[in-house]
Amino acid sequence: MSSLTVALLIFGVCYVLIMTERLHKTIVAMFGAALMISFGVVSQEEAFYSHEFGVDYNVVFLLIGMMVIINIVRETGLFEVLAIWAAQRADARPFRLLVLLAILTAVLSAMLDNVTTVLLMAPVTLAITKRLELNPVTFLITEALASNIGGTATLVGDPPNIMIASKAELSYLDFLIVLGPIIVIIMVVFLTVLWLIFGRTMTVAPHLREAVLSLSSREAVPDEAFLRRCLFLLAAVNVGFCLHSLIHLEPATIALLGASLFMVIGHARRKPEDAEELTYLAEVEWKTIFFFIGLFVLVGGLVKVGVIRYLADQLVTVTRGNLTGSTMAVLWGSAILSAVVDNIPYVAAMNPLIVDLARSLHPEMTDYVALVHQPDIIPLWWALALGACLGGNGTIIGASANVVIVDIARKAGYRMTFWQFFKFGFPVMAGSVALSAVYLWLVFLR
Repeated sequence: MSSLTVALLIFGVCYVLIMTERLHKTIVAMFGAALMISFGVVSQEEAFYSHEFGVDYNVVFLLIGMMVIINIVRETGLFEVLAIWAAQRADARPFRLLVLLAILTAVLSAMLDNVTTVLLMAPVTLAITKRLELNPVTFLITEALASNIGGTATLVGDPPNIMIASKAELSYLDFLIVLGPIIVIIMVVFLTVLWLIFGRTMTVAPHLREAVLSLSSREAVPDEAFLRRCLFLLAAVNVGFCLHSLIHLEPATIALLGASLFMVIGHARRKPEDAEELTYLAEVEWKTIFFFIGLFVLVGGLVKVGVIRYLADQLVTVTRGNLTGSTMAVLWGSAILSAVVDNIPYVAAMNPLIVDLARSLHPEMTDYVALVHQPDIIPLWWALALGACLGGNGTIIGASANVVIVDIARKAGYRMTFWQFFKFGFPVMAGSVALSAVYLWLVFLR
């Protein structure tokens, strides 16, 4: 069999197993990755060291660093304080709380990145829903979707935007000005749909509401000095994320540096008999980490044999010469494909294709910035950004934030299945992309 056939067979079987949940998704991803290497679809060197075909260690170590930080911050009582604040601001009414948490998640995802945001918000959600005796699954899925929507608005909100900005020579303000308005519209529509579905059905017992409204946030903090130190470090890490391009440090490096400092201050307050136990590392969601490692190699195999490039090429070339058709093909194709495979390698394949298209349409141009900013090329960049980022809401493995949310829910004792997420997430993805299509047509195409 050819490498193409082997890669498609391995990926297809793994995807079916993940959807049907016959085996744990981490086992499936790791076994599939091992098969990709064993059958020579990708070499071991490519799987471990290639930026194009292998593991994206920036994502892996960003997750590890943030998980360590969250495990330490959890000891301060900060999440309980935030939960009490959110519940009291929402008058302890479930739907108001759902909306408030969704808005907070979207805004934080635009400022930071969506994975970091869900790592911060999920513990808050679990804490307050436990007090109100609510099932947190609806809240957590809503936050995952809101994080992907909010992260689309800025250059730093989602990794594909960083890659597109670099290739297309677009700035932070470019993203905020062009994508910010449509993301606000999508969030408003999203929250309206939530009200239609859940607005009148979410209830909580009066005595639980009264109990939450009477809570004092001070009682949730065992050590105020430790909380202040952690808040200072957490703020420094977040500033580092926002300024990472200026200080020339990758987000993973900032997360690991922050995690190390957190462990120093956390270790210093431990009792002598507990000093040797590094529970912060033991509590890292290693199943999630290894799932991502396996998934990167699986998708890298598809990239290596040309599947992703072929599909991306078809999206662009099938409507070549027709700006509206090309833009819509890139938008919808990117959304659907990003729901199936990780959007990072997909965007890596699409970026050079859009540049090649620009060169074929404007062979006389030698200035690169002017070339990629041509009126018939710019809409393709925005279509790619919207499709790749919003498409992540389509399935449970479409975006890193989704995978993290699912594993946090599982750790807390709540099972979230592939189809449970799909029934909620795919319509949200389709609606978001439809609104984006109208927006792109009104702004760039009519």
